[in-house]
Amino acid sequence: MQQMDFCVVCAELEELRHFLSPTPETSENVDVNIPSDNVASVGMCGEAASFTISLRTVDNITVMIQLRPSVSPSCQIRVKNVIRSELKIKPGENVTFTFTCSTPEKYFVMEIQKNIDCVSGPCPFGDVNLYPLGLPRLNRTFIWDVKASTKAGLELKFSTPWLRQIEPGETCPDFVSYNINSCIDMATVNIGTFCRNGSVSRVKLLGGVVMSLHLPWDSPLTTSGFNIANRASIKRLCIIESILKGESSVTLMSPNYPLGFPEDELMTWQFVVPSNMRASVFFHNYSLSNCERKEERVEYYLPGSFSNPEVFKLSDSQPANIAGSFNLSLQGCDQDAQNPGILRLLFQVIVQHPQVDENVTHLVDLSKEWNMTVTIHFEGWPSHIPLMSQPICLICKDPRTCDRVLTLVSGAVYKISFLCKDLSRLRITAEKGISCVDLRWCQRKIYSLSVPKAITQLPIQLHKFIWKLLAPDLINIEITSPSLKLQQHVPEQRCNTSYSYGIVSATPETELNVGVFCPGGSIEKIQMRNNITISLKTFGKGFLNESNQQDLKMSFVPHIKDECTFTLSPDPKAKVYLQTPNWPYGLPPYVSISWYVIVPSKQVGRLEFSKDRMGIACETGRAYVNIKEEALGAEETVRREDELLPKPRNMYHNFWVNVSNCKPVDKTQLTLQFWVTFADKQIDLGLILAVVAGAGVLTAIGLTVCCVKKKKKKSQNPMVGVYNANVNTQVPGKQGLFTKGRKNNESHVYAVIDDAMVYGHLLKESNGSVTPEVDVYRPFDGPIGSLPPSPPPLSFRKDIKCSSNTEELPTLTDTDHDTYTFAHQKSGQSEDNEDMNEKNNGDTNMSLLENKEQDGLVG
Repeated sequence: MQQMDFCVVCAELEELRHFLSPTPETSENVDVNIPSDNVASVGMCGEAASFTISLRTVDNITVMIQLRPSVSPSCQIRVKNVIRSELKIKPGENVTFTFTCSTPEKYFVMEIQKNIDCVSGPCPFGDVNLYPLGLPRLNRTFIWDVKASTKAGLELKFSTPWLRQIEPGETCPDFVSYNINSCIDMATVNIGTFCRNGSVSRVKLLGGVVMSLHLPWDSPLTTSGFNIANRASIKRLCIIESILKGESSVTLMSPNYPLGFPEDELMTWQFVVPSNMRASVFFHNYSLSNCERKEERVEYYLPGSFSNPEVFKLSDSQPANIAGSFNLSLQGCDQDAQNPGILRLLFQVIVQHPQVDENVTHLVDLSKEWNMTVTIHFEGWPSHIPLMSQPICLICKDPRTCDRVLTLVSGAVYKISFLCKDLSRLRITAEKGISCVDLRWCQRKIYSLSVPKAITQLPIQLHKFIWKLLAPDLINIEITSPSLKLQQHVPEQRCNTSYSYGIVSATPETELNVGVFCPGGSIEKIQMRNNITISLKTFGKGFLNESNQQDLKMSFVPHIKDECTFTLSPDPKAKVYLQTPNWPYGLPPYVSISWYVIVPSKQVGRLEFSKDRMGIACETGRAYVNIKEEALGAEETVRREDELLPKPRNMYHNFWVNVSNCKPVDKTQLTLQFWVTFADKQIDLGLILAVVAGAGVLTAIGLTVCCVKKKKKKSQNPMVGVYNANVNTQVPGKQGLFTKGRKNNESHVYAVIDDAMVYGHLLKESNGSVTPEVDVYRPFDGPIGSLPPSPPPLSFRKDIKCSSNTEELPTLTDTDHDTYTFAHQKSGQSEDNEDMNEKNNGDTNMSLLENKEQDGLVG
């Protein structure tokens, strides 16, 4: 009971303190009771300080305090011991209230609305003040609802630093924002939302206006920042004035953006630009409504123009390089009632100093080009869009038609100029299409894949030149680089040139990234089976000096078997790194790639793989690596995905490397990397001495033999040791050709043994005649089976299905005259023995000296 009495006493004392405190008069004659510290303070009994607001009827002001949306009512308003969640004070009322918490700004917002009648009474021209003063420190919105006649209109003038329009949903840095709405009869049009610090100095409106100012609770702003200047008939929805000083940029939007501009309305933007500056207009976002009558358009009043107003469509390139102030108007149309659509516009005006070289024109002659486009753009286009506040580079094809991006097409001549302080920020991207319909016509033509002079002569860096090569079915594409040749960009051998070529082969099912290549390598020719995109990409300014040396050419060729075939012609003592296309993601399923390596004369190439196995497991089909030298009787080395890859080996002739993929069981695809090194062939001096010594011993034997043999004619070439051609050799599958087994027949016995057969290579004549093929007699000292070894799968012949079962191999007919030498791996035989058999059962036409050299290099 005593505690209750104490609280009642405290409340009475608090009311007495407020009653005795003075009530200052505001400039608007509004009675407001303000605490001595002008903030909510703690009273004698621990409650927040109270506020008294007295509003006069003639001021027509209403104050509304209510809870913020989505906030729990942990704080409330107390009016004469009555707890409320909101409070509305009308004109003529005097209300004293307190908050039940010390931080009411977290829970409450306040709205102060003043109605002004400029129709039936005088309009209060001049500055619009913020009143009443001394309000609680809450987030507050001041609203001025001004009624005006459509015949007179209103003009709002803003004090510096003027206003800047923002998009809906965007916030101002200081959280102080203005919102302007135009009221025509019963319709309301949102002119826009604005922040402080901009270029918008005035807004003229037809009819009434609802002006809102949003202030945060801690804002120090004490003035509204605008005044009602006068009334004027404008005969359009609104006029927005924007004053641009120095190099600057402004972004503006049509009313109701992004919703639709009112039907059949007209509005104008007035831009005040210093006469020594240049302005350019860019439409960044717009849409059109469905018109029944008239046409949506924009109209310009430009300084010095003889055809004002100049009319443009919204889809046109807008005027640029405007010298001085100008007007821009947006005109709507009568819309389709059933499907009106939306007319909206967001645009940018950029002001900059005149450029020193703006009158310098560059001739771009594309009259003799076909199916080509050239785009001049800013760096990073199209993925990167520069900020509107960044300095701008403009490309002009006439003094008024300028843009950040300009596209030129073949068959025409252009005179372009640049409005840009730094041309290094501009880039060129070009694209050219080459196609073939009739192979009989286009097979005879060689196309040069070089950048035209019309592009390289511009003071702009070439970013990319793209050739799109289109070939129909059964017609393939061949890329050659006869003089420079190409190098594949691999981690171990990176390109360091000023430009590179990215080659991509495309089919309806998949895309094969062949790789990145640059000049100065060993690849002389690339043949591809599908449509191709070649992208030349430059690095730095060095390309301008090297562009004259380009020698990349293409032609259309008949159908090839593999998806891609490389032909390499390495320089002597070179080291060539190669890797499968689509690196590092791997070959697509069932794709076959081939490399044909030309071994330089008097050189030997050493082939090595970067890993021991292919590293995949096949779900369907088999993956193969095939190696074969291009020599008579050369054997083909075949490895499957479940076998070890061949060990490093020496190649004495031109050779093929083929990689064929299967469908892997998981996402891991086939990736292979290998390299070829070249070295001079080494002559074994000990072998030569041994041969010479042996020749001396056998010379005496030869003299004795000459006594019983018929003397040969001096003009006769030395005989070459060959197998007996009269003895039939069994073909796989034709058992009946042999009358007795190989153990008993003499198919491995020489028919003739002569000195020239053993030492024929020493009898080379001084006139440089070709050394005859030689062989040497050697008795057979191993087990002989009844059938020759079975061949491995011939993966180079796609029409023959590979199988590990010898009974399923295709049978050769009697008319097959190709000579084959096969390496057969027996069950349980090791990889090392297999590699040794491949070396020993090599080319039967190799000379004794060359055979010895090979043994020495391999060993």
